Amino acid sequence: MKVVPGYLPRLRRSVRRGRFIFPRVPRFWLLCCVVGVSCAAQAGQDVPLTLAAAEDLALDHEPGQATLEARAEALDEQSVAAGQLPDPMLRVGLANFPLQSGGFSTEAMTQAQLGIRQAFPPGKSRSVSMRRFRSLALEMEESADARRRDVLLAVRQSWLDAYYWQRAQAIVSESRPFFGDLVSVTRSLYEVGRKTQQDLLRAELELSRLDDRVIEIDREEAEARALLSRWVAAAAAQPIALKLPAWERVPAPGKLHDSLLEHPAVRAADARIAAHDAGVDLAHEQYKPGWALDLGYGYRDGMLPSGAPRSDFVSLSVTVDLPIFRNNRQDRALGAALRERRAANESRDELLRRLASELDREHARWQQLTRRIALYESRILTQAESRANAALLAYQSDAGDFADVMRGYIDDLDTRLELVRLQVERAQTYAVLANLGGLPR
Repeated sequence: MKVVPGYLPRLRRSVRRGRFIFPRVPRFWLLCCVVGVSCAAQAGQDVPLTLAAAEDLALDHEPGQATLEARAEALDEQSVAAGQLPDPMLRVGLANFPLQSGGFSTEAMTQAQLGIRQAFPPGKSRSVSMRRFRSLALEMEESADARRRDVLLAVRQSWLDAYYWQRAQAIVSESRPFFGDLVSVTRSLYEVGRKTQQDLLRAELELSRLDDRVIEIDREEAEARALLSRWVAAAAAQPIALKLPAWERVPAPGKLHDSLLEHPAVRAADARIAAHDAGVDLAHEQYKPGWALDLGYGYRDGMLPSGAPRSDFVSLSVTVDLPIFRNNRQDRALGAALRERRAANESRDELLRRLASELDREHARWQQLTRRIALYESRILTQAESRANAALLAYQSDAGDFADVMRGYIDDLDTRLELVRLQVERAQTYAVLANLGGLPR
């Protein structure tokens, strides 16, 4: 770094006086730096937000999916812990110590005891508990995958809503100059007595309604971008890309129905049933006795009458549970486990029915929207434009009514907006089918 001559002494003097002096920088280079930073920031804001970019932003570090994955990891850890034996217990004590008189070596049975106890759960409880926790962990993993699909669906729906309102704003804004010119022409014709005041007032009213429509569209677009910001944060402020995704075909309903069995929500339900199966097995294992092994050592001090030292003691014992009062414990626990498993099976069946019904509904909607879009593109759009032009020509030649002109061009505007809305709705329908059928991005 090059130091400006005399700069450091001046800096020290300026610090003592409470102000700073910086070396002079040529204004041209300073201006270039400011303009460069501003252009870079503006370029970042002007980059169109594509659907693929929005999906990537939404899926990266999504907290809901991360939460489920963390729960799956926690359950995996619990499965390892559930398969271990209980910690052994250490026993230290003093047995048969005389209270009236004497000491540790007075009585022959006085001893210092050291023992260890190891308990063993009933039957195969440990392995069954491991299987249960692993099934619960798998359920969380599948739920995380289902969450990923739901986030992908949500960001697609939000992006498409924002796309529609941005396109609607552009279409209406493009039409406004024409309506403004129509008002000007009508005012000129009215001033020379060729048109009535009613025509002028009608033109001005429709222009005001168009301005109100622009305000309403701006509000809808702002709300759509606010919903999109939940998934893409500040990127929601970027312009939306002008091209819809090329989603023109969907698989046959039979193929989509077959893929429902592989939906992560269904697989999560299967894992939940497996966990309840393990719960039933665990309840059965509780009918078997648990047991514990005790190993003890007793130290004795003193001498026998023969003069030999007293012998130490070693003891070994086995403790066994007696599950004979089963009516309100094991039987009740088994009954609860069986009912939980039945509930899980019923819940899975209900889920499959709901997903299948939603799939059939969305597939039918896709087909109808495709037919309507084809009809708009082949006939309705051209007919609306031709009708509007014909009404204008008739009005200019004093052979038509001004109300027909306004109605024709408003219908033409509504037709173009309706075509965009149908295209967006079909894309949103594809997003739902992709969620249900696991269609690739």
